[in-house]
Amino acid sequence: MQYRAWFQCIKQECGTTYPLNKIIYSCETCGSLLEVRHDMNALSRRDAKAWMKLFEDRYKSNQWPFGSGVWGKKEWILPQISDENIVSLYEGGTNLFWAERFGKIIGLDNLWIKLCGNSHSGSFKDLGMTVLVSQVKQMISEGAPIKAVVCASTGDTSAALSVYCAAAGIPSIVLLPRGKISIAQLVQPISTGSLVLSLDTDFDGCMRVVQEITKDETLYLANSMNSLRIEGQKTVGIEIVQQFDWQTPDVIIIPGGNLGNVSALGSGLLMMKDLGIIPRLPRIVVAQAERANPLYRSYLEDFATFRPMQAEKTLASAIQIGNPVSVEKAIRTLRRFEGVVMDATEQELADAAALGDITGMFNCPHTGVALAALIKLVRSGKIDKSEHVVVISTAHGLKFTDFKVSYHEEKLDFPSRYSHRPVEVPASVDAVKEALHHALKNRRTADDL
Repeated sequence: MQYRAWFQCIKQECGTTYPLNKIIYSCETCGSLLEVRHDMNALSRRDAKAWMKLFEDRYKSNQWPFGSGVWGKKEWILPQISDENIVSLYEGGTNLFWAERFGKIIGLDNLWIKLCGNSHSGSFKDLGMTVLVSQVKQMISEGAPIKAVVCASTGDTSAALSVYCAAAGIPSIVLLPRGKISIAQLVQPISTGSLVLSLDTDFDGCMRVVQEITKDETLYLANSMNSLRIEGQKTVGIEIVQQFDWQTPDVIIIPGGNLGNVSALGSGLLMMKDLGIIPRLPRIVVAQAERANPLYRSYLEDFATFRPMQAEKTLASAIQIGNPVSVEKAIRTLRRFEGVVMDATEQELADAAALGDITGMFNCPHTGVALAALIKLVRSGKIDKSEHVVVISTAHGLKFTDFKVSYHEEKLDFPSRYSHRPVEVPASVDAVKEALHHALKNRRTADDL
């Protein structure tokens, strides 16, 4: 059966379409962003049970390329790409962690964490980059003039782009804001051979430069305004439902920076509903750092206006973005999903990340933002204790050890409520026994936390 996909302008009154192998990032007619559209009539000829069986049969299999959590859903992603051009590192299939202890502490019966950072480059960006780099490889094989793939990044996008391009043998170029990302995030694109340009600006400044230089068709844009990225990232919502035996959670919480992940999450869930796999949609919550919260400010005005802001330095560096390029798509998604936007202060996000760690996670600060938003929504009654909630953890905590060390050494600008330090004792049995006695006697319980 022949399935098709294409680019289409997100403006309903425009709707101009373009082939996926065209080098284009916004509509040539009206200037709006594009999205990938699928032939839903063709997809609907296979019924819901057949789709579920197909996806289950492929899930984590050794059949190339369908063992990937993304390419196991190839017909819903890039149905026309040749398998030989797919660049996959077995992305997706990440753990859905039952955060039972954390949930009990905050008053929630059914909380799960989707650990997207348990991936090849350590972030959920792998889901979108496998699609974009695969399509680039396909385009090059067809004669496209692409010489390198380029992105602006606050860390995770650069890591994913560099590793997938390295696997494909395609040059990559990364523009990073100088001094504003963790050492671990900086070393990833360096290690994989990317050309790394460190600019004396913030992410928004890097993004402006990237948009200009990619007017040259030999440099292909890899940021989330390129909707090929969204096609891979949309599988996170599909996979969550699949991992729950095709049942829909009540609420999904996701950190938001450039906001491509918001529309991606909604896109996958909408496809499932349109094809009869799920009967209802969850609510989507977007969590932002208070120092970079333009979407939250717009939400307070019911999205009547949106004003970019100068993002301030935040521990959640990957979402330190004041002028997100995908804001229009994000707002459209939130309207369709009874969406909520919440923000978190620096202390709230740091304490939430640390509390998550104490209960068995190892959180990046951006997941801390999402957990802090969850705590506030539960306490305010906007999320009921009986609701089935999933928090999307976007990156692995090992990429942010400097943040964690500073927290536990209490070197941040606020008290660290859940800090721990090594206990230095003499090298004697009696001293160790005394330290153990004191520690176990004063051990904090869940009620203390």
